[in-house]
Amino acid sequence: MACRISELVIEAADPERLAAFWSEVLGYTEIERKPGGSIVIGPPGAGSGGPQPVLILSPNPEPKPRKHRLHFDVNATDRDQDAELERLLALGARPADVGQTGEESWHVLADPEGNVFCLLRRRLDPLPGAPS
Repeated sequence: MACRISELVIEAADPERLAAFWSEVLGYTEIERKPGGSIVIGPPGAGSGGPQPVLILSPNPEPKPRKHRLHFDVNATDRDQDAELERLLALGARPADVGQTGEESWHVLADPEGNVFCLLRRRLDPLPGAPS
């Protein structure tokens, strides 16, 4: 037997803002609001335990640690890397410097709260039933 990732929790100063950002990035929708202010987003029509993990944006007023030890890698499904980079920047992502050389095939970005993620070059096929 093996495990699957069903949920990823992101602590956020502004869960509403990050839920909106990541919903646009990933094509997710709001699934649930939990007592205490957490917002669960995931693929439309799916809940926790589906083929893709849901994200739980959990309120935390503490300052963000200097550097996270985990980050997301994302791949476009319906456009090339340059077009997806433009879309992500328009949504509020910004370039981030984590010591890359400039020769990488990926772009290092930060979400509106400074959480680092990478936009990889390879285009992936969308999951069956995913919105286009």
